[in-house]
Amino acid sequence: MSDDTQDHDGSRRDFLYLSAGAFGAVGLGAALWPFISSMNPSADVLALSTTEVDLSQIADGQRVTVKWQGKPVFIDRRTPKAISEAESTDLADLRDPQTDADRVIQPEWLVVVGVCTHLGCVPKGQKPSEQRGDWGGWFCPCHSSHYDTSGRIRKGPAPLNLPVPPYEFLNDTNIKIG
Repeated sequence: MSDDTQDHDGSRRDFLYLSAGAFGAVGLGAALWPFISSMNPSADVLALSTTEVDLSQIADGQRVTVKWQGKPVFIDRRTPKAISEAESTDLADLRDPQTDADRVIQPEWLVVVGVCTHLGCVPKGQKPSEQRGDWGGWFCPCHSSHYDTSGRIRKGPAPLNLPVPPYEFLNDTNIKIG
């Protein structure tokens, strides 16, 4: 056999190997696609990924609770006094220092996940009749964690502030959480 024939056979063999490998990879991908696709979140889970809230019904000083991803979210329409207290807090006094401006988009509205950062309890303070702690925010009676009017931890075993969920104002009276 001449060298030309061997080169020709080698290139044909290489082509057959590459073609078979490509065909096998496409077949494997087609077989795995339904399995991988089944790992995507279902429609009911995607529906819970965001929550829209109409703020027009919330009066000054009123707090409401909405559900987002199965968790309570506290929305507080803060009074000028509550805003002033939150903005004037000395960061050196805070265990988890955050300015009020870092926690709100508009000073009048505070939006926080209503789950204590100590052991996952739901703090009291949403209703006017409930104890709001030493700083007028929220109080977790399980282990006596006190949060201020910006949802920052001020006293007790909780290590972190109440988390601020991702949210945006859709217009002057509606927000989307998530």
